[in-house]
Amino acid sequence: MPSNDKPAILFVGHGSRDVEAVEEFTQLTKHFRERYPDRLCSYGFLEFARPVIVDGVEELVAQGATEISAIPGMLMAAGHAKNDIPSELNALQQQFKGIKINYGAELGVNPNMIRAARDRIEQSESEFGDGYRREETLLVVVGRGASDPDANSNISKITRVLEEGMGFGWAITCYSGVTTPLVPQALEKIHPMGFKRVIVFPYFLFTGRLIKKIYAWADDYQAAHPDVQVVKAPYLNDHPLVIDTFAERLNDIEHGSPNMNCQMCQYRVQIVGNEHKVGAPQEGHHHHVRGAGTDADHHHHDHSHHHHGHVHDHGHGHEHSHAPEEHVSTVHHVPLHNEQ
Repeated sequence: MPSNDKPAILFVGHGSRDVEAVEEFTQLTKHFRERYPDRLCSYGFLEFARPVIVDGVEELVAQGATEISAIPGMLMAAGHAKNDIPSELNALQQQFKGIKINYGAELGVNPNMIRAARDRIEQSESEFGDGYRREETLLVVVGRGASDPDANSNISKITRVLEEGMGFGWAITCYSGVTTPLVPQALEKIHPMGFKRVIVFPYFLFTGRLIKKIYAWADDYQAAHPDVQVVKAPYLNDHPLVIDTFAERLNDIEHGSPNMNCQMCQYRVQIVGNEHKVGAPQEGHHHHVRGAGTDADHHHHDHSHHHHGHVHDHGHGHEHSHAPEEHVSTVHHVPLHNEQ
């Protein structure tokens, strides 16, 4: 098919077996098609769900795209955004000759994202009824959790900004998995402080198994402590300010500097407890679950996803390039995630 002059956008998601999570992610593409009617727009998932990343690229190429802006649908830059997605895009760069793929940055710690978080928290506060006082309330911010301490620490930073900015009596950070503390551990540890009103806020983009687990943990805590009132704040989803932040990331790719923060990158510098990851090869590790299907496709398939056993090629120069015999060129991110 002959090329056209329409710029192309590819949203890259993690993927989920939860059908609702996949449906919510697809709304991103719909929002951008409405916002940028003069652009081609598609999406693909790293694992579990379809379409996979190559499907999204093929769709855009079939429509005549020659240059694609790939935006990771990720809140923080951990292993998926720093390693797995760039690895796949590098391979696709070689597969589709004459196609240029420009890789963007994650949403990150961003004023718009924090304002969106504030709005979601405020939505839940009406459930407390009369007599509610923020300064007497505990805010619990729940991150996804990663093997990358830099990504985990960003959730703590967001918690602190929300605590101070909104005036809560106290705030804690916990996670749904991979790292600690998990939600139940954090809630029980903080219980002796005596807060009678608690807001559990998942700092997540979309629903899925983890969101449902977080809300179930909140219900368990409420049941165990009937004297405490627990409310569950909505996750971020397609809040207008989230969409605005994705638009910023697109603009960074096309007109700015789509660089991730490498000052605390565990693949470049020695981070306490992760020294062994410096300079490791950059390779994807999702081949076994790529396009495996949602719960609707496999009602009886159970797969535990472990975040280990994979390696990364992040040389000490942090150029994110592979050996010449492996790849001739790389995805354009000047380079994949350069220093700021």
